[in-house]
Amino acid sequence: PKKYQGLDRYEAREQIIADLKEQGLLEKIEDHKLMVPRGDRSHTVVEPLLTDQWYVKIEPLAKPAVDAVKSGKIRFIPQNWDKTYYNWMDNIQDWCISRQLWWGHRIPAWYDSQGNIYVGKDEADVRQKYQLADDITLSQDEDVLDTWFSSALWPFSTLGWPQQTEELKTFYPTSVLVTGFDIIFFWVARMIMFGLKFMDDVPFKEIYIHGLVRDAHGQKMSKSKGNVLDPIDVIDGIDLESLVEKRSQNLMQPEMAKKIIQQTRKDFPDGIPAFGTDALRFTFASLASTGRDINFDLKRVEGYRNFCNKLWNAARFVLMNSQGFDTGLNKNDELDYSLADKWIISRLQQVEAEVERHFKQYRFDLAANMLYDFTWHEYCGWYLELSKPVLNANSASDAQKRATRRTLVRALEALLRLLHPIIPFISEEIWQSVKALAGKQGETIMTQPYPQADNSKIDHDSIEQMRWIQDFIMGVRRIRAEMDIAPGKPLPVLLTDGTESDKQAVAQHRLLLTALAKLETIEWLQDEAPESATALVGTLKILIPLAGLIDKEAELKRLQKEIDKLQKEQQRLNGKLSNQNFVAKAPAAVVAKEQQKLDKVNESLQQLQQQAEKIRSL
Repeated sequence: PKKYQGLDRYEAREQIIADLKEQGLLEKIEDHKLMVPRGDRSHTVVEPLLTDQWYVKIEPLAKPAVDAVKSGKIRFIPQNWDKTYYNWMDNIQDWCISRQLWWGHRIPAWYDSQGNIYVGKDEADVRQKYQLADDITLSQDEDVLDTWFSSALWPFSTLGWPQQTEELKTFYPTSVLVTGFDIIFFWVARMIMFGLKFMDDVPFKEIYIHGLVRDAHGQKMSKSKGNVLDPIDVIDGIDLESLVEKRSQNLMQPEMAKKIIQQTRKDFPDGIPAFGTDALRFTFASLASTGRDINFDLKRVEGYRNFCNKLWNAARFVLMNSQGFDTGLNKNDELDYSLADKWIISRLQQVEAEVERHFKQYRFDLAANMLYDFTWHEYCGWYLELSKPVLNANSASDAQKRATRRTLVRALEALLRLLHPIIPFISEEIWQSVKALAGKQGETIMTQPYPQADNSKIDHDSIEQMRWIQDFIMGVRRIRAEMDIAPGKPLPVLLTDGTESDKQAVAQHRLLLTALAKLETIEWLQDEAPESATALVGTLKILIPLAGLIDKEAELKRLQKEIDKLQKEQQRLNGKLSNQNFVAKAPAAVVAKEQQKLDKVNESLQQLQQQAEKIRSL
């Protein structure tokens, strides 16, 4: 009725009640509690309102898009995401493409005074198409197109479509779409439908689906929650007060400010230090698994910043030991490669092949982690140390030193090219210095070929020998750590129960073992073994006599302190896990985690008690 038209809904309701009362038509009024949805931004009640909308008949578009994936013209990576795609497409409804927003592409429809509808590219096109006189007043529909309707045109509209431009011919279809799983049905499906409709071809051949980056607590990053991390702040750093101000301003829900400020001060008491772009990129690459969610923790970024520092220092070592020396890079002089040289060259070929395989399979996490392990543990942790005895030994020949310097430089250069897609800035900076050694300045690493594995360079014998050397040295280092023996203290080593090949290996690599394990002597045991700490390399026993190496009383005191600490933790965990209320009510994952803690404590406690018993018997 006209009486109520134009009134606010709440005013209209009150007026209706008043009118019913006045006419004696109201029997009674009862309180009724109703669950009413409210908008999280405006906090106003959300109620249905019937309006005219524009729809696209979707079935004729959806069927070819489903067939494109089933036939293999488009492939999801990981493949299991095609189920999500099919589930949506097989149950798809006609698509409402009009939105009542203040921005976006206006619906290309015009109305005359009688409400007749005319559709065209613009008003001039409408008048020409429908032969409308200039004196007929037209008004354009005030609604705008759904965001995903406009976005669906993106693969070809950005390349000049509908004109047949060179860009369109060159880049449509493209190879890969990289996107999140949460918009498979919003964006991915619609681009495929529109591409097939308007271009008669799929827009891309492969769809790489990655997880969503969440905060350290597993919460989805949202401005309304105030838990968004600006990548620039991680790269350049930001102090606490600036971070608090940034997170608590212009909130969609201002009442959340207090909670956001408290959480920010708790999570970042010292603000965010500068980690650099490369560290952030490496973090994202290492987290790019096939899972749905990625919990982003700054400790991971810190670890990869340390990696970048490690790489920088390794490059300084290589340059310091190569500049001004004959590196064998520009000559065909005789080169005498050491076991370590052959080993790192062989391992580099294997890593190159594995990294290439991981990239082809879109396993950026496996590629990044493999490069991290090889760089940190094998190239920096082992090979640089193994190169020092050759470079510093007076007994080493020029051919040996040239071979080692050449290997240091060539392996570093290849490693930089392997790492460049992940950490482009530091790899470019170091690469320029490395190329200067060979007199090739002015080039950029970006235009260099990506390393390709050469199986002919793999020496399997050197890999096996190095594995034996590493096991030997790690055995000695483990004993040092367990017995708290100073890393630099020379140790006597006794050997027993080895095979003939063990004896040959000891004789061949005695100098290397002595240098890297910091050994005083290496002798084969002839008599009964003294009380010793033991490590195994296959059947070979490495014995380090403990008498005189440690302060017995001081070490027992230290161990007892550790044992007491672990026993308290053991008692706490046993009490928690024996509490039936905790076991019954806590989630299974929480209970399992506590059990894992207890198992670890029990294992550590047993090791320390055995160690203490061994020392008491000295």
